[in-house]
Amino acid sequence: MTVTELLPTLKNLSRADKLRIMQFLVLELAKEEDALLQPGATYTVWSPYNSHEAAHKLAELLKEDKGTNNA
Repeated sequence: MTVTELLPTLKNLSRADKLRIMQFLVLELAKEEDALLQPGATYTVWSPYNSHEAAHKLAELLKEDKGTNNA
């Protein structure tokens, strides 16, 4: 069954049934997300801490913006 065929059926469901469908879909999506993360694996997470180059660039952009607004 395609989404196009499914949508009219979903539209006719009661509010409680729509909520059950939502709960089912959210749980299915969560299961898929869990499959993307491997136990014991290391994942890189970017952080702005100790990013001096980014801080310098931001300071430059703020100075430029301040100069433009005062003109």
